[in-house]
Amino acid sequence: MRRPLVIGHRGAPGYRPEHSRSSYDLALEMGVDAVEPDVVLSKDGVLVVRHENEISGTTDVAARPEFADRRTTNEVDGVALTGWFTEDFTWDELATLRCRERLAEVRPTSATFDDRQPVLRLRDVLDLVRDASLAQGREIGVVLEIKHATFMASLGFDLAAIVHDELRAAGWAAGEWPLIVESFESGILFALQDRGLPARYVYLLEAAGKPFDLVAARGDDAPTYASIAAPSGLDALVGRVDGISVDKRMLLTPDRLGRATDRSHIIADAHARDLEVFTWTCRPENPFLLKEFRRPGGKAAFGDYEAEWALLRDGANGEGGVDGVFVDHADLGVDFFRDGLTSSDRGPSS
Repeated sequence: MRRPLVIGHRGAPGYRPEHSRSSYDLALEMGVDAVEPDVVLSKDGVLVVRHENEISGTTDVAARPEFADRRTTNEVDGVALTGWFTEDFTWDELATLRCRERLAEVRPTSATFDDRQPVLRLRDVLDLVRDASLAQGREIGVVLEIKHATFMASLGFDLAAIVHDELRAAGWAAGEWPLIVESFESGILFALQDRGLPARYVYLLEAAGKPFDLVAARGDDAPTYASIAAPSGLDALVGRVDGISVDKRMLLTPDRLGRATDRSHIIADAHARDLEVFTWTCRPENPFLLKEFRRPGGKAAFGDYEAEWALLRDGANGEGGVDGVFVDHADLGVDFFRDGLTSSDRGPSS
């Protein structure tokens, strides 16, 4: 495995609407080590590639009069959301929708590709990655993020069975192709392990809050994400998962002025237990950087992202950096994290 593994986060959404065909094609052409599809479910149990099951911000569904009556309010992971949800549509209906840029104010160029490309299934992405691997003569992996497993179970879906069956049908369940499975809920990871799915398993951790599957099972006694990232929490993960994937703010630990500090020991603590550490999401635009790395030019302008990324690559405490990074701009991620290139190396035309 390359270190750090450079993962195209939903493809290359810095340039194309996330989870669209062109977003994945571009990431693969730019040389990422893996791509990351998020999956939710349709009404008829098809694994659909969307960041969330509420899709008004990433598709044209709100502009489709034939689906106006599908707008509803659902409680997802304990939060009431109003919009259009994948589980209220069959796959044939979802296939008529078109992708839209979720962050149009920050990425107006990507928004010019709105309404051109259909929503994808997991199977479509798996086939794209396999074809690119063969065409380029290199192994390219899939980092599969499973969304809202407990919520989907409440609707009667056996998500572990659906995911395993789909991977097997697509030829990704025999260990032949690089596969990482990740989720903010450990229960779905353990369920897939019990089914014998050969993969590396990564537990996603937010900077705040608690895993919803554990909240559903334990109520107020559920551990926080922060406690899971602490040494005693990591002890409990040894032998259960291969690594953790954390919000980059948990590693940069900004102070009240938005400056990175060296207070985090997550990387060293995890590595001491032979657990990998991934982080998300590396984006160059000002709104996504710590305050000290932002520069003039507004929301769409790039800040001093290389200075922030260097802290993740090298580690703030001399303990070494992360094992994997999720990037929105695939070319910048490959250049910086894998090839060691900076903007000065690429020149003014980059």
